[in-house]
Amino acid sequence: MKTYNVKASEIEREWWIVDATGLTLGRLSTSIAQILRGKHKPTFVPHLDSGDFVIVTNAEKVRVTGKKEEQKTYFRHSGYPGGARFTKLSHLRKTHPERIIEYAVKGMLPHNRLGRAQIKKMKVYAGDVHPHEAQQPKPLEIG
Repeated sequence: MKTYNVKASEIEREWWIVDATGLTLGRLSTSIAQILRGKHKPTFVPHLDSGDFVIVTNAEKVRVTGKKEEQKTYFRHSGYPGGARFTKLSHLRKTHPERIIEYAVKGMLPHNRLGRAQIKKMKVYAGDVHPHEAQQPKPLEIG
């Protein structure tokens, strides 16, 4: 019995769509990260980008548990002394709700050039309208 190694030219990508309304942020993000990496396919190898595309709609309606709405903070630094900036989840939900899901999924992917290629296959939209109808995305059930 021979081991089958998939080649980059043989990878077939599908499009999935997820409605984030009422879904918990962490459980939604882990499912999306698995699809982006391609771990749901039998031809998964950790060194190739074999994942599918994921469209997330209604990002502003994603649910968080506990007191995360007021206590969870996102950190960034300008590179200058004293340049630390903290943003609360509640403020991010008002200004850029799609970034909540983007940051959560990005932290679950590899932190190298492979992860940067995989995160580009995720499209997040605050409302329920998206411009990817031509790709005929299949609904992804996350339960």
